[in-house]
Amino acid sequence: MNAERPELKKSSGSIRILGVLTIVFGILAIAMPWITGQSVMLLIGILVIAGGISRMIWAFRAGSLGRGVLVFLIGVLTLLAGIAVISHPILTSAVLTILLAVYFVADGFSELFAAFSLPTGQSGKGWLLFDGLVTLVLGVMIFTGFPLAGTLAIGVFLGIKLLLAGFTMLAVGSAVKSLG
Repeated sequence: MNAERPELKKSSGSIRILGVLTIVFGILAIAMPWITGQSVMLLIGILVIAGGISRMIWAFRAGSLGRGVLVFLIGVLTLLAGIAVISHPILTSAVLTILLAVYFVADGFSELFAAFSLPTGQSGKGWLLFDGLVTLVLGVMIFTGFPLAGTLAIGVFLGIKLLLAGFTMLAVGSAVKSLG
């Protein structure tokens, strides 16, 4: 166990640096929620388009006409879905808002479960509990439509989540560093 501690202490610096970067990204997302929301939608659209194109290319390597046609048609459908994501940002933001709400609720419950799994008095447990509760509340707020909706919700709530995750990483990194 003592042989692992220097390695853990070494990783604490990386965890804290990533925590600070995550906090900075969270602040930027909150400061520019519309840009953050639009960027998320654009990135998803680009990735879906790339997935569609790669499936269409894969179709030519399928080995048989039957399988190849089916894979090509799925690729075309994926490509069209990516184009729809980019060309209909309002619809996309509505769908992403619902998905973000589901993610926040699931992530909040998992963080709460993780926090309750830690021993009482464990350093970082408080931040994990706080992060889980706030994440869960954000998910519920998105579901109920309060206070923001669509693209702004994606930007603001993602920014808040990044801030909390960054502070949690700082706490965990400090706890790891303090191991004796």
